[in-house]
Amino acid sequence: MATETIFADVIVPLSLPLLYTYRIPQEWNNDVMAGQRVIVQFGKNKLYTGIIRRLHHTAPAAYEAKYIENILDDFPLINEQQFALWDWMAEYYLCSAGELMQAALPAGFKLSITSKFILNHEIAIDHASLTDKEYLLIEGIEKRNSITIEEAGEILQLKHPHKHVKNLLDRGYILIEEEIKEKVKPRTISLVELTAYATDEKNLEAFVNEISLKKKAENQQKLILTFLKLTQHFQQKRQPIRKEELLQQAEVNESTLKSLVKKNILQIVKQEVSRFGSAGVNDDAIKALNEAQEKAYQSIVELFQEKHVVLLQGVTSSGKTEVYIKLIEETIKAGKQVLYMLPEIALTTQIINRLQVVFGNRVGVYHSKFNESERVEVWKNLMRTDEDEGDMPHFKIVLGVRSAIFLPFNRLGLIIVDEEHDSSYKQVDPAPRYQARDAAIYLGHIHGAKILLGSATPSIESYYNARTAKYGMVQMRERFGGMLMPIIEIADTKKAKANKSMKTHFTRELLESIEEAIKNKEQVILFQNRRGFAPMLQCNICHWTPMCKNCDVSLTFHKSLNLLRCHYCGYSSKPIEICQACGSDEVKMIGFGTEKIEEELSVFFPQARISRMDLDTTRSRYSYKQIINDFEDRKVDILVGTQMVTKGLDFNHVSLVGIINADTMMSFPDFRAHERAFQLMAQVAGRAGRKHKQGKVIIQTSQAAHFLIKQVLENNYDALFEQQLNERQQFKYPPFYRLINITIKHKDKYLLDEAAANFASILKAQLGNRVLGPEYPAVSRINNYYLKNILIKIEKELSAATVKKEILKHIITLRQTELYKQVRIALDVDPG
Repeated sequence: MATETIFADVIVPLSLPLLYTYRIPQEWNNDVMAGQRVIVQFGKNKLYTGIIRRLHHTAPAAYEAKYIENILDDFPLINEQQFALWDWMAEYYLCSAGELMQAALPAGFKLSITSKFILNHEIAIDHASLTDKEYLLIEGIEKRNSITIEEAGEILQLKHPHKHVKNLLDRGYILIEEEIKEKVKPRTISLVELTAYATDEKNLEAFVNEISLKKKAENQQKLILTFLKLTQHFQQKRQPIRKEELLQQAEVNESTLKSLVKKNILQIVKQEVSRFGSAGVNDDAIKALNEAQEKAYQSIVELFQEKHVVLLQGVTSSGKTEVYIKLIEETIKAGKQVLYMLPEIALTTQIINRLQVVFGNRVGVYHSKFNESERVEVWKNLMRTDEDEGDMPHFKIVLGVRSAIFLPFNRLGLIIVDEEHDSSYKQVDPAPRYQARDAAIYLGHIHGAKILLGSATPSIESYYNARTAKYGMVQMRERFGGMLMPIIEIADTKKAKANKSMKTHFTRELLESIEEAIKNKEQVILFQNRRGFAPMLQCNICHWTPMCKNCDVSLTFHKSLNLLRCHYCGYSSKPIEICQACGSDEVKMIGFGTEKIEEELSVFFPQARISRMDLDTTRSRYSYKQIINDFEDRKVDILVGTQMVTKGLDFNHVSLVGIINADTMMSFPDFRAHERAFQLMAQVAGRAGRKHKQGKVIIQTSQAAHFLIKQVLENNYDALFEQQLNERQQFKYPPFYRLINITIKHKDKYLLDEAAANFASILKAQLGNRVLGPEYPAVSRINNYYLKNILIKIEKELSAATVKKEILKHIITLRQTELYKQVRIALDVDPG
């Protein structure tokens, strides 16, 4: 009876609307599973690592299915729950499965592929056991040093030599060369154990007696007796012991051990271990909740009985983290996993220390600053089902940023999205342009897990969902331990400039307060939401400004690098001293960033220790931790930073927080500008007076009478919410309308204008005044591509899924037009 042919729909890491179908060689029928990585050919002679999405018996009608080149995994790397999330995200965010694969898999799983096979010189080949074709392949590799799949086919005169190559791979006679290997090698330790020969007590006793008579073998005797002593509790089957421990206890060097290995008495084996710490578990470290925290905890537990999602709104320093820890403890006791999400890598430094004190090595960390090996290890750890596997801890809690939603959870019980309002949860470029908070809610739905959203200043959408009973809501309105909210003062820069009391970018009030804090040996945080030294250079005579050659944006001056740099494409050039338009040497700096603030402070306070935390100072893996630890250890007096310093960090000795320029936040051209400005100011204000005394916040602004400043002064989030809700309903923004932003790109400005106008007219014919644009954005050219935006506003009553299908249909039609084939289209669902 003929074996039925199996076909596989494979996800390749490309932006393709459909999956491509491949044929499984019959000899692999019993090995293939959905979720495995495979090597496939796509296009002319191009090999990719793909993932099997599904298996079936239907050949594709439009093309002849190619064979899968190789299977890389013994077991699925992606589980069904992950695929369910991918499917939802592809449909909701209008992205491809290939784009999701690129976003989801850590780099260590993305193999660099040029399929070359080499001999494994560590294994002796039993030539007598080889088939004729296997012998020819071995001979071919010996002559050429390495061969590809294609060359193997030429040697054997076969179209598909996979079976014979795989047989040699399985027996270890050949290896896949580095072009097609795992980028990650497991971290291992060396263990020493008895060989099979020495496990026979007669052989071991005879050897010990033999070396006891030889003076030169004294160290060998010492080593073997130490080994037997250290493993005396395992008489039935002596367990391996760490090589380093054995050598240390026996007080001998490694050459002695090698001698016993050569004599077939001891052998060295490798065991995979975790790259993460192995601290013990300390359940006693869970702090008792105070009355307010206990009330919040009980309310959350009760609401979880009827609500899938609960919003915890707690003022800064109200003790939300301790409530999280109590919920995590109960979830782990129930045998479930926890995903604890944070918007910024910087926040993980303090939180991971707190969680590891309580939960030890049951906590895994997952973010982009970790190397490939560590991210792969977290992934593989979560795939495990065995609770006890040597030195490998089994992670019950994963602390991560937005990419952590893609991990292979199998018993997820709780997802905590801390600082849920934060814009960092939104992926902007490249696709998939997803909102991790919303994706986490759907992930929880897939697993039947509970979702806790936490924030002192929730997003308007989340607060609206809580107020309309879609989510449950719990509020914590008081700071932990009776700590007072900080005093907030407004420093009017408009008046200060008029009476000439400003010193560079500082008001008298702010400088005096900084001086007082330093005198009292207290710490200061200064917030300026722009990095670099100066946002732009400008000629005083003709107002010419050096621009990026690839983008329509001015270059930012970075003094520490002595470069002008574009923050969009990375282009840089040397600073310009002579105006390239009029030849004047009066080229001045306009505006200021964190780097300039840091320099000016060193002039005003030469004895102060000043540090800066922004994207430029935190590019390396440990830079966040170093800056935060130095500030915690009071090695720094003044910390200057961008919005990184506003997010959930807890410092004991900060008495003053200064917001250098509130105007830029309030004047940003975006419908969320006032919401974001309130959140940033409220969050950074929360860093002041955290533990020992009431803190002070000074906000510098030229708009002292602005309604938003008044709301911040009163810490009146509800007033902000009501005002924003009225405006958004009136002007058709979320939470009343859904938004889809379509960005059309091309290097030819005039072709872009034509394509965007045609596409917008097609959409308007169906959707009417729901379609706005096309319009050039504020930065209308990036990386030599001109941009135009079309914004679609969809009321909740209209099916967003139907609108999305129409958009995709019209994109396909546009791309079928020869003139517009090179036009790029980026779709952003729920922008911002």
